[in-house]
Amino acid sequence: MGIMDDAKETADAVGEKLKDAWEDTAARIDDKVDEMKADAAVKKAEAERDSVRARNDIKEQLREDH
Repeated sequence: MGIMDDAKETADAVGEKLKDAWEDTAARIDDKVDEMKADAAVKKAEAERDSVRARNDIKEQLREDH
């Protein structure tokens, strides 16, 4: 019975290690997705800011010309 008990304990330990590794990998993927979404939001906000600045510059030039 000792060998069977050892084998079961080893299998349980390996199973736990695999489960932990999977959970860590899933968490890292989620973190990376969140990071990419944040980067995209920043780029969108920067593009919108630049667009507003350009539009305001054009309006200002038109005001000065009149």
